[in-house]
Amino acid sequence: MKAGSTIDTEACDLRFGQVGIACVRVRRVDAAALCDELERRVRAAPQMFFRAAVVLDLSHLPDLPDDGAVDALLEAVRSAGMLPVGLAYGTSATEALARRMGLPLIAKFRAAYEPATAAAKTATPEPAAPTPPAPQPEPILSAPTAGSPQGAQHHARAVRSGQQVYARERDLIVTAAVANGAEVIADGNIHIYGGLRGRAMAGAQGDEKARIFVSDFRAELVAIAGQYRVFEQIPVELEGHSVQCWLEEDKLMIARL
Repeated sequence: MKAGSTIDTEACDLRFGQVGIACVRVRRVDAAALCDELERRVRAAPQMFFRAAVVLDLSHLPDLPDDGAVDALLEAVRSAGMLPVGLAYGTSATEALARRMGLPLIAKFRAAYEPATAAAKTATPEPAAPTPPAPQPEPILSAPTAGSPQGAQHHARAVRSGQQVYARERDLIVTAAVANGAEVIADGNIHIYGGLRGRAMAGAQGDEKARIFVSDFRAELVAIAGQYRVFEQIPVELEGHSVQCWLEEDKLMIARL
């Protein structure tokens, strides 16, 4: 470098966006059983789950595991072929555990997965700062339809592979195709008046009453409030048909319209 020269370029850019992160809801502290179950999921849909970023949700356990047990659970997730990136935001004890383990808290999963009884018994913690996700791919935020600011969000262009469209706190209406490897996400309902070959996730913040409506069903994955179904092969009675998806007693249902 010549004497007197300066560098004006910033070292990096920091952006916030929406990325697909799966949630592993642990129901018992059994690292071997967890590894077996996740390995089965990875084998069933490797393109979806191999090296997928996941959040470990411990809020459905009767007691918070100790550090050693949590470390074993994290290693089980890694051994199965997934990549744990943090803990689901819960109680102050969960926050302390995350600090000790050197993991971030992922706040977006709290509303959907923290039991109401646990929330009532503990003081409400201060909201955690959002964790900076990977900057790519950035979501496509379509302009909402005219009228109420909470009206449905409309997206008229095709959603290409690697792209993501997210409707925050509202329904999403897509009037074009959703390609393989593309994602459409909404906190409310999703209406797709075209072919769905990628992924559709409604009720992203835990709304179990949300529904998905598709004119031409060929999806990789559909999910409502965290309950999902992955399709390596579409059932004959559903492929290419108009369908609706909804939750019924925590089970994701799909039927032709």
